[in-house]
Formats: sequence, C-alpha cells, structure tokens
Amino acid sequence: MDLLDDSIVPESARDVKADAREFAREHIQPNAEERFAAAEYPADIVAAGRDAGLVAQDIGEEYGGRGFGLVEMLAIAEEWFRADAGIGLSLQLASFGAEILEKYGTEEQKEAYLRPVAEGEMVTGLAVSEPETGSDLAGMQTRADRDGDEYVLNGEKYWIGNGVEADWLTLYARTGDDEDNRYGNHSLFVVPTDADGYHAEHIPEKMAMRASKQAHITLDDCRIPVENRISHEGTGFMMLAEFFNHGRVVVGGHGLGLAAAAIEETVDFVDDREAFGRTLEHFQAVQHGVADQLIQFESARSLVYRAAEKVANERNAGYWAALAKTAGTEAAVDCAETGMQFHGGRSVLEGRRIGRVYRDARVPVVYEGANEVQRNLIYDQR
Repeated sequence: MDLLDDSIVPESARDVKADAREFAREHIQPNAEERFAAAEYPADIVAAGRDAGLVAQDIGEEYGGRGFGLVEMLAIAEEWFRADAGIGLSLQLASFGAEILEKYGTEEQKEAYLRPVAEGEMVTGLAVSEPETGSDLAGMQTRADRDGDEYVLNGEKYWIGNGVEADWLTLYARTGDDEDNRYGNHSLFVVPTDADGYHAEHIPEKMAMRASKQAHITLDDCRIPVENRISHEGTGFMMLAEFFNHGRVVVGGHGLGLAAAAIEETVDFVDDREAFGRTLEHFQAVQHGVADQLIQFESARSLVYRAAEKVANERNAGYWAALAKTAGTEAAVDCAETGMQFHGGRSVLEGRRIGRVYRDARVPVVYEGANEVQRNLIYDQR
C-alpha cells in the first residue's frame, strides 16, 4: 500500500516527488530517531538537501533556484514529513519567507540576500510570532521606528525557525498605530542576524519536532537601514497574508506525511501483534479503525491537492488554503491517535515511531495560524 502514490500528483511534480522520496530514504528516515533524541539542528542533512537540489529551490531560476511551484513544494513536504517531521521542517525552513523578498523586494535586496539562499551560502527564516501573540497578525507589538536613514527595532519574537542558525530573517514589525486601519500598521524587513541589538537563543527542549530548532529573539535598539524594508511601509500584513496562503497548503502536506506515517505504523503493528489467539487485524474494531484512518487520509489528500491548484491560480486562495491546512493537519492528529490506541502500552515506549508521530502531529495544527483561526477564515471566505 503506497499511501503517497503519484496518481493524484500533477505530472509536473512527479520527478521532484521521486527525488524527495529517495532523499528521505537515504538521509531522513535512517537518522530520524537519533536526531529526535539528540534534539540538534540537522545541519549536515540540510547541506545534503542543498546538494540534492531540493532545499531552497522554490526560489526562481533567475536568482539561482529551480523555481519550484506550490505543487512541487507540497509533494516534497509529504515525502519528508512521512520520514520525519522535525528534519523535514528544518529542510523546508531553510528558505522560509524568502518568497516574500523574491516577489516584493528590490533587485539589490534579491542579489544581496535571496541569491545566496538559493545557492546554499545562506539560511534564512521568517520572524512573525511573539511571546504573547501568535495567530493575530494585526496584534503584533514588536516595533520598527524610523530614525533618519534607519529603522530602530525593539521587541521580541518567539517560535522563530532558524532564529539562531539564519544569516538573515524576514521580520514583521509595527510601523503605525492607526486604530481605523488595523491591517495597515505593520511592515516587513530584512534583518541580518549579526546586527547590533539582535539576540537569539534556542527555546528549551520541546516534546515534538525536536530536530527543528526554534528561537526566542530579543531586539534591543536593533538598527537596520531603511533600504532593508521590503516594499512600502504599512504593507506587511497583506504580503504576509498572501504568503501564508501558499504556506498553509504546504502545511497540509506536513499533515499528510504524518498521517501516512501513522497509518503505516498502525497497519504493520496490527498485522503482527497477537491477542486472544489471533492477530489484531482480524478484529472488526481494528479493521474499522484502520478504515477510518484511510477514509480521512484519502479525503484530506484529495482536498489538499485540489487546494494547491486553486491557491496557485489565486482562486479564492484564503478559503482553499484554510481548508487544506485544517484537513491535512487534523488527519494527522486523528490517524496518530488511532495508531497509539492500537499499539496499546507499546505506544509510549521510547523509540517507537508511532509515539514520535503522535507528538509531532500536535504541532502543525497550531503553526501558520491555529486551526480555530482557519475555521474562521473558511466561514468568512466561503
């Protein structure tokens, strides 16, 4: 049973998907348990991903990438997250947010910051969330105040992938206080991580996705030149909302990969485990549980790939992105829960893949906008 088969994948993405699968077999899967236990950033695997032409390649060819579109990034995501979510996230975060700079940045910004990411000389990331604010993009309080030819940044960012490892971040900060224009008060900036006043440290150990490192960033009178602002002042919210439409489809792929891993582990276990004189697969309750896993997985996968086409073509993108993110990530949670139940006591033993998947599956339902927020978007944009 090949849950992540090509039948639903557009032909244009199938070669890239095959490469991602092979990379996962060679580099991610054999190292998954060790890297989860060590909770260390997998720099060597990220470097291998660059060498394989799979990391940061959503950047256009004119800036050194391969110009992967949304469907290609989705196809890569489901393969990598089936092998291990933490390593998979580190691989995909290496260029996270760079797409905003490619679309809205100046040529000078792209040559200085975008090209080195595509060519493997730099790592980047996106700094949005704050200690007291997550899904409320209009509520972020980190400030960027203009002072002549510079902006002065003050505040905190939290849960920032590559906050320590990155060479620069696309950072979201408040530049206005217009209560009548709540969505026009923020801007985006290129912030080098070696700038004075930039401080970052890894967030202490997490229960999930431990091979992906997130940071707590403090900005203390951090000065950057005005030319590091991306596009016009006050346009940050709209640029970020557009970016997250694409990102949420890919996060749906994160969920699909995790759901596939959960189903694989469940089927393998119930086929071998004996109870009451027969293997678990012969009990109708188990059969129904696995059937429910497959129903939810296949339903979510169909929706996510349909959403990818809609979002790529800008057809009610916010609605379809929210559907994809919610369906894919909740399929992962439910399939992992069923897998844990059928594994019984063995599910909580250290080193069990189903336990790792169960913990990892709890994360994508929160990042890039909690699923409760996605439901609001679905209702409002229906």
